Amino acid sequence: MSTATISAGSSIEAGLMVLHGNRLEDLRDLLAAWLAGTPLRPLEDELMLVQSNGIAQWLKLALARAPADGGLGISAAIDMQLPGRFLWTAYRAVLGREAVATTSPFDKSRLTWRLLRLIPQHVDDPDFGPLRDYLLAGHAEADGLRQYQLAAQVADLFDQYQVYRADWLDDWEHGDDVLRDDLRGRRTSIEASQRWQPRLWRLLLDDVGPAERRQHRAAVHRSFVERLATAAERPAALPRRIVVFGISSLPQQTLEALTALARFSQVLLVVANPCRHYWADIIEDRELLKAAQRRHAGKPGLPPEPRFEDLHQHANPLLAAWGKQGRDYIRLLDSFDAPAAYRARFAALGRDIDLFDDPGTDTLLHQVQQAILDLEPLPADPAQRRQLIAGDDSLRFHVAHNPQREVEILHDNLLARFEQAVRDGKPLAPRDVMVMVPDIAAYAPHIQAVFGRLPPNDPRHMPCSIADRPARGTAPLLVALEQLLRLPESRYAAGDIFDLLDTPALRCRFQLDEAGLPVLRRWIEGTGIRWGLDGPQKQNLGLPPEEQNSWRFGLRRMLLGYAVGDGESLDGIAPYGEVAGLDAALVGPLAQLLDQLDHYGRLLATPATPAAWGDRLRGLLAAFFDAGRDDGDAILLQRLADALETWEQTCLEAGFGHALPLAVVREYWLGAVDESHLSQRFLGGAVSFATLMPMRAIPFRVVCLLGMNDDAYPRRANAPDFDLMATPGQSRPGDRSRREDDRYLFLEALLAARDALYVSWVGKSARDNSELPPSVLVGQLRDYLAAGWKKGGQSDFSDDRSPASAATKSDSDPLLSLTTEYPLQAFSPSYFDTASDARLFTYAGEWQRARQVAPAGGDAPLQPWQRETPLNLALLQRFLKSPAKVFYAERLGVHFAGDDEVDTDNEPFALDHLENHQFTDALLRTAIHDGHDAVAPAMQRLHEQGALPPGSFGALTLEPMEAAVERVATRWQALDAHYPRTGNTCLLRATAHGLIVEDGLDDLREDEHGNLTRLIATASKLVDKKALRHDKLLAHWVAHLLANANALPATTCIVAPDALVQLLPLDVATAKHHLDDLLAAFATGMTTPLPIVRKSAFAWLQVEAANQGAGPDKQRDPFVHASRVYDHSDGPHGHGEVDEEPALARRWPDFATLHDAGFERWLHLYRPLLDAACVMEETA
Repeated sequence: MSTATISAGSSIEAGLMVLHGNRLEDLRDLLAAWLAGTPLRPLEDELMLVQSNGIAQWLKLALARAPADGGLGISAAIDMQLPGRFLWTAYRAVLGREAVATTSPFDKSRLTWRLLRLIPQHVDDPDFGPLRDYLLAGHAEADGLRQYQLAAQVADLFDQYQVYRADWLDDWEHGDDVLRDDLRGRRTSIEASQRWQPRLWRLLLDDVGPAERRQHRAAVHRSFVERLATAAERPAALPRRIVVFGISSLPQQTLEALTALARFSQVLLVVANPCRHYWADIIEDRELLKAAQRRHAGKPGLPPEPRFEDLHQHANPLLAAWGKQGRDYIRLLDSFDAPAAYRARFAALGRDIDLFDDPGTDTLLHQVQQAILDLEPLPADPAQRRQLIAGDDSLRFHVAHNPQREVEILHDNLLARFEQAVRDGKPLAPRDVMVMVPDIAAYAPHIQAVFGRLPPNDPRHMPCSIADRPARGTAPLLVALEQLLRLPESRYAAGDIFDLLDTPALRCRFQLDEAGLPVLRRWIEGTGIRWGLDGPQKQNLGLPPEEQNSWRFGLRRMLLGYAVGDGESLDGIAPYGEVAGLDAALVGPLAQLLDQLDHYGRLLATPATPAAWGDRLRGLLAAFFDAGRDDGDAILLQRLADALETWEQTCLEAGFGHALPLAVVREYWLGAVDESHLSQRFLGGAVSFATLMPMRAIPFRVVCLLGMNDDAYPRRANAPDFDLMATPGQSRPGDRSRREDDRYLFLEALLAARDALYVSWVGKSARDNSELPPSVLVGQLRDYLAAGWKKGGQSDFSDDRSPASAATKSDSDPLLSLTTEYPLQAFSPSYFDTASDARLFTYAGEWQRARQVAPAGGDAPLQPWQRETPLNLALLQRFLKSPAKVFYAERLGVHFAGDDEVDTDNEPFALDHLENHQFTDALLRTAIHDGHDAVAPAMQRLHEQGALPPGSFGALTLEPMEAAVERVATRWQALDAHYPRTGNTCLLRATAHGLIVEDGLDDLREDEHGNLTRLIATASKLVDKKALRHDKLLAHWVAHLLANANALPATTCIVAPDALVQLLPLDVATAKHHLDDLLAAFATGMTTPLPIVRKSAFAWLQVEAANQGAGPDKQRDPFVHASRVYDHSDGPHGHGEVDEEPALARRWPDFATLHDAGFERWLHLYRPLLDAACVMEETA
């Protein structure tokens, strides 16, 4: 219908007009044509009431289309509002600004703080016993947060009473404590346990005073309706036209107000109605909706009032199960609607006020939608069931193991649908797809991980936008703010401060460059900072005031290190010498940050009045955040400041000036910033992700529902126990109900899909693959499909339980053909196995490439290694310790990082093996070079560096270290006196297999007989269970071998805490032979990783040696012993050699694989050490 057809100079006539239709886009086009034909005056805004920001955005985009496409050409001068906010504006316009305040004192936000003042004042009154018991909960005093939560719940409830139970409030105001029910014709006395509610309402009315006691919504609404009923002309502030578009449910009070406005304004209600027939009789409580007139006629053949037991013969099951909320709203409209008054106006334009369009029966989805539109029941005879259309994918169910897999599966299916749409000549754009989930915050990380993984130039890249996500848990600034608002209970862990430093607005405030963060992180870890601001702050948490490992301790180390480098300690603090140069400027901002944290941590810990909290929190925002050039952060900071100002004004109007704890202020302030507003952006041209609410009823070609789990949807209603509307027998049509709202949302999503409906849920346990039930709504849909459709070839009596029918059920059950179950992993072999379900597919080609067998010759050795410089001892020592690791590092340049990360949030109460060895070794070097008297200052230095556990734990840690150092140093000093140094440096050289080894030894000693000896002190223990740990001697063995091969017949003495070990001298020929074997292995090991590891090799060789002197019955299998060392075969928590080096786990995941690769072939590298090493003396 063109705009010119509708124009004809139609004037804007007052009256209530209701347009019904089952397709929102048809209603939208009719609205656009109507607005174009009856335009407002220039500079006059069009007022439209919508239920969410999603539909507001959708409607704006539609109206902005070209006139040839059914739009207005431009979407301007349109004021989108929520109904509640508009109604209060209308009340003020009719009753006068002096009579009605800008914001009602009974508004929920103001009511909360008034109740927070009143409830504690009267909690000891007789009627308030239940509230007193709740607030005290066994404690001597009520908790401040508990008081606030109760006040907020009661305020929300009274707010609902003003809308849905105005008659109750009127009775309570006049001292009549009853629950009136005019629909059922009864009055019920309130139970004694709930009489505090009418008493509290009267206290509220008395508290606001005579001037404002009539300012609550129920009283204002009554005055509003009465005033308009007697008014002679339209109040000037009222709009001439009001459009109510696409709202699924409105309370009766709002409909009364719109009807009253219709005397002077044109009120156009655009209503999505799923059924063309009268369908109020198919749902419970139908006797409460007996309107004098019916907009729509009953379905032909349906009795005037069918019995409930006969409803299945006449009603659609889905409409009956999910449609109660919409039924209540549509039927309430009937009591206000007079279609005869305006039907002719639309008929004159060639349009009907009931726009019901048949979806058709070409697909399963359209058949379901058509059945709802026509109020079709399920077939009574199984023979009448419809047959599923072959190749139809308009309605599909998908079962996954977790939300991540749900999103991965969705991504693959959308790509397939886009591809198929192009082949069918009906291209599908990302903006045509809507994905709805019950909890967008839970799914947002998975959406970003899957849809954000591919770069824009990848053909699989799919743009997406995540709408209506709460900023509180996602915006870095709000995350940091919430952390700051928990400072009084914070541990000031290093990880928490790192998180703060990752916030751009905070870095901007303290003038910290992001490039400096790695340096700061290294310094923080190096100075031993773990948690705690300082000793007094730790004491506030009920812990000892230990300064060590605190931020103040680390900061002093940094500053002292900048001043003196690695100098002497000052006041028990050892300087951290790494802080130097221009990077030292980073310490200043860090110190400022810590000072501010200290200040506000103490300030926020004390309760304060709202006015004082306003000053504190504004100061906190200024002290920690600077938006800089980030518009998003600037908007957030402005919203935070506005919320503070509004809260202060609210508390002032409510007369609330009591001191509040931080917990109450934090919950209110952050919650206020997260409130939904119509400025949020939707429909940005990509695949849209959102919750079901903002996008309800909006048509999309493809609608996807994810997370339809049994425990997630419908959402559980946490109504308070004292909600009198929820008591049995007190419900009324149009009442607010999350349960019914979610059911109707699901129905609207089903009807909004134009081409396909995609339903997914976590239907398999990731732990044991057991079946998990879907949402009850999905279950009802599946039952409906199973009862109304059949697969080709299915028996008309397929619900027969006979063995014969069970055998063919998997081939004929329609639900099985509509449902796809997916494997746990995206790289499962099922995706690439031609024998698996053909519906399993993926566009992630990298998984297929990863599964492809490497071509023949892929593991062939590399070309011989050409090294321009000679080898040194250190490289040969590393090679003999771990041949595979050296191959990856030296030949391929691959370094496998360890999985262990430093725990920066907790101080050490014990040292790990590496730290223990490093500190013992450092103390040992000190004792050897500076004497035993220098050990105590060195240990004190470790304390001052924060390297040891705090307090007595540190002293206990040092005791075994000191004992080991004393044993080794005493033995070493005795040997040192017997074997004086030669003072010469011996140059060593060897060549073999194209390799040259060159290095020097400067620690050779000579006794009085001219015997050469190397004397080595080590902190490592060399004996384990009476057996020598040969693997710890490898580094000394390589140097020993090279020296003896160069005609230096030296003995190597290794002094350990538990033993004195000697490596006996070798003749030159033997030493050269062993060195030749080592260099040959090195040459081979640089072309391919050698299948040999030191611990397992010695385990094998030790068993071999033991078997040589044992009888036949004492023989042991070296394979078993070596396997136990290599694999973690001690149990599920065992630790084997394969777990110590990622290079081993990558190449040989178990010992059997290592052995098959040639393990025994390389044992000769380690066998000579068994003969050369001997224990000369063991110590306790």
